[in-house]
Amino acid sequence: MQLVLCRDYGRRATLTNQLIEYMKLHLISLEQDSQKLQSEMNLIEDMNSDEYWDLEIADISLNGQMIATAHLLSVADDILKETH
Repeated sequence: MQLVLCRDYGRRATLTNQLIEYMKLHLISLEQDSQKLQSEMNLIEDMNSDEYWDLEIADISLNGQMIATAHLLSVADDILKETH
């Protein structure tokens, strides 16, 4: 029974590490998307245009997602430090 528990722990640790690596990649992707939106916004002269505001809203949404993802990564890191 103990061997099964050890194997199960190893599998969970692997899945946890995979999830954390995915979240790191997701955060990088969000940052790249935000940079792209910023570049597009810089090309628009009329900051009151619908096109500019659509990009602004999308960027605000991406920033919220970045904050949430960074927070979850921080919590995961703290949990892993406590368990090791």
